[in-house]
Amino acid sequence: MTDENEPIELKLVRDGTLFESIEILNTKVEPTVGNEDWHVRIELQLDEDMVATCAFGLLYVIGVLSFHDGRPRGASGMWFEDEDQFTAADMLRHTTFEHHKLHMYVDYLRGRCVKTTVELASDGRALVETVNRGQAATRWVDRLRGKKFLQAVEPE
Repeated sequence: MTDENEPIELKLVRDGTLFESIEILNTKVEPTVGNEDWHVRIELQLDEDMVATCAFGLLYVIGVLSFHDGRPRGASGMWFEDEDQFTAADMLRHTTFEHHKLHMYVDYLRGRCVKTTVELASDGRALVETVNRGQAATRWVDRLRGKKFLQAVEPE
């Protein structure tokens, strides 16, 4: 398959996972109003020299992880489809360039509570922020950093 025939989402995933160095600078996990859920804010430092070619990929990968974990809240359940996928078009519709940063914010999307913000500056500083998503964002960042969640256990 040539690059022209390859789905752009595949390229975005490859690009978004190319960062060799993802350093966590700060993580804040605070209860939301009424202590019903969590507000998670993770500040990162990425390879500055990779940002120009991989920025959209990073936004897309975080969007995919957030969308995949998203579930309906309240009335949004009527639009929820379990097998739905986050697309490149979804990312582009929710991405702007503000204050010298790429900024993606997705609130609700096709019945899913996403409530995720991703910001990325050209110097490699990045922010992943969620509200009412539990602490899932910490797992997404760990996955990007290559942390394994399940491992085989050797029998004794």
